[in-house]
This record gives sequence, C-alpha cells and structure tokens, in this order.
Amino acid sequence: MDIEKYNREAWDREVEGGNPWTRPVGPEEVARARNGDWALQLTCTKKVPRDWFGEVRSKEILCLASGGGQQGPILAAAGARVTVLDNSPKQLEQDREVAGREGLEIRLEQGVMEDLSRFAAGSFDLIFHPVSNVFAAEVPPVWRECFRVLRPGGSLLAGFANPVMYLFDEEELESGFPLMRYSIPYSDLADKPEEKLEPYLASGKPLEYGHSLEDQIGAQIEAGFTISGFFEDIDPESEIAKFTPSYLATRADKPQA
Repeated sequence: MDIEKYNREAWDREVEGGNPWTRPVGPEEVARARNGDWALQLTCTKKVPRDWFGEVRSKEILCLASGGGQQGPILAAAGARVTVLDNSPKQLEQDREVAGREGLEIRLEQGVMEDLSRFAAGSFDLIFHPVSNVFAAEVPPVWRECFRVLRPGGSLLAGFANPVMYLFDEEELESGFPLMRYSIPYSDLADKPEEKLEPYLASGKPLEYGHSLEDQIGAQIEAGFTISGFFEDIDPESEIAKFTPSYLATRADKPQA
C-alpha cells in the first residue's frame, strides 16, 4: 500500500476530528510571542528549554513534520523566518489560517520528512521536529537530511517516542493486563496480527513505527551531530507513563565548519 498517501489522508482526518496537535494557536498566544513570551513542546507536556533555541529572531527555522498551526506561527511571531513542511495538506492549512489571521509570513511545503531535497544544503539555522518520526519507516535518512540542510553551528531539536511504547498491545494496556507482544523495530503494518490490523486500517488512524534508540539517538551521531541536550517526558493519558517515560527529546548540533 502507499503508506505516504494513507498517512497523509489519515492526518487530514485527524484535523477534521480535532486532534489536539492540529488545533491552531489563538491571537493571544501570537501576541505574547511577539513580545518574547513563548514556549514550545517537542513532546507531550514539557516545555523545551529556551536556551535550546538561542536567539530565534531572523533565524531560518524549519518546522519539520510540524504542521497544525502551532509551532510555526509562534516562531514566526517571535521573529524567525519560518518554513513548515508537513505531509498533510489540512495540517498546512492550519498554519495558513493563522498566518493570514495574524499577518505572519510562513513558507508552507507539502512533503515527507525523509526527503528534503527541495532545500539546498545549509538552508536553515534550526530545525524543530516534534514527535512525528513515528510515521517514518526509517529514521536515519531523516537525520541525514536534517544534517545536510542545517548550516554549520545549527541545531536540530527533536522529540520521539520511547520504543517501550510499542512492545505492548494498546487494548491490553488499557485493560490493565498487558503482555509484551511485539519487538523493536515495530511497524503497525508488518507486526499487527491480521485480526487487529484490519479494524485499525478501517478506523483510518495513521500507521506508526517504533524505532530503536540506536536509530533515534545513535543515528543522529552517525549523521554528524553532537548531542548537547536531552530530556524525558510522559503522556499522562498513556498507561505506559505509570512505569516509564513515554517520550524523549534531544538537542543535536551540527559542528562549526
């Protein structure tokens, strides 16, 4: 199946359904950002340390797989020159809506995070990449492309899922009697048994992948990055959060030339 197309349409449906990560920021948040009062999340609940960003004014920032009218408009209001790339046209439409309402300039690009070939090497000072590579079949190509399009001295701020989340069947987790069912790396399409995959596809939910920490963190280093920041976060609505962090986040820097 064409997973890129399936997930594009799935996220369009998430917008229609009001997924929290598809709800645009309001005028009050934009006004505060214009005055320097802003914060963003790479993961579920924790705010990204402001020193991870440095001074964003006049920086070229790529919000990677980060549509939804949230992060891009805030960074643009804070003075950055923002490009948002996302696979979902309706997610990008949320950014377009806020930009038009608030008089912000945001460049919008439809595409997948693994292919940044439309951007020249050294195009950006910062990449903001919230938890979204769960929708990419392979993560190392994402990191390699990020490294290529960053300028020397630039940074990649990335959030990603703890692979432990994909060891269990979601329904069993919610029932309180979970058993380890799957291995890492994990793929909804390849690993869900047929009796669970068919209703999952019928529901129209996005297909996900569980990636190893070697791919999530080690492959950043292999791409050429230096890890300079790290934190863990929870998803308060997940049963996993009772036992272990649900999400991880890194700041990774491209060395100066």
